[in-house]
Amino acid sequence: MDYKQEGMNRMAYGKKEGRIDPCTAAEPGDPFHGESGIETTRILYLNEACVVINKIPGEAVQGAEKGMRDLPRLLGTQLQGTSKSRRFFPIAVNRLDVPVSGCCLFARTPQALRFLNAQFAQGKGEKQYWGIIEKPSALVVPETGEVVHWIKTDVKRNKSIAYDEPGPERKRAVLRYRIIGYGDHYLFMEINLITGRHHQIRAQLARLGLHIKGDLKYGARRSEKGGGIRLHAYALGFPNPSEKGGMLRFTAVPPFQDRLWNFFSVLLDKEE
Repeated sequence: MDYKQEGMNRMAYGKKEGRIDPCTAAEPGDPFHGESGIETTRILYLNEACVVINKIPGEAVQGAEKGMRDLPRLLGTQLQGTSKSRRFFPIAVNRLDVPVSGCCLFARTPQALRFLNAQFAQGKGEKQYWGIIEKPSALVVPETGEVVHWIKTDVKRNKSIAYDEPGPERKRAVLRYRIIGYGDHYLFMEINLITGRHHQIRAQLARLGLHIKGDLKYGARRSEKGGGIRLHAYALGFPNPSEKGGMLRFTAVPPFQDRLWNFFSVLLDKEE
């Protein structure tokens, strides 16, 4: 089963190569269609070691609370019988926040989990995000930059605070960004995540006085109608756990397209 997509067109995710296993071929009326499972159009890659999906806002990659879709459980049930480690439910490697969408990697065996965690810890993972940011009224934002903070997480509030200097229980956080365009009310930002801290992008941007559309927890003016926030993990790259020296790269457009996300793609197309 090979859902591998490298260099995928921004506006046409979901095209699959190879054969589709019956246990993942969700069709209307099948037990794994819609709310019961992960649609195969959202499975970007699948092998015995890992699976990459295009996550929807509201889905939980770990610690699902009541009312949330539990992705590890859904994937484990849906892919049962397709892994050598059948008692091992998939575990998220890049832990996207519940309101965030985009490329999400799950390890399917303990060996793959150890390998992938080590690779990301060594900085060998590639993570690029699209962000739609509320346009600040007075703040002047450089068009490109590298931002370094030290982040401390408040577990009780499930919130991270970014500081300008090191301190107790603070972890160094680094991201690079560029503003690719402007609208009447929003900035359209491309973000490369260098480290991987809890709520890192949200906390670092908030420290700069920037707020992701819909992100009330980090200072946005209003919520999104369907929940979620305008932060999308567009591109993901990582060393192949099944092939020494190989690199896997994937892209996926936001699962729910509208005029704002479409405008993001138009801005990028103009650069090509």
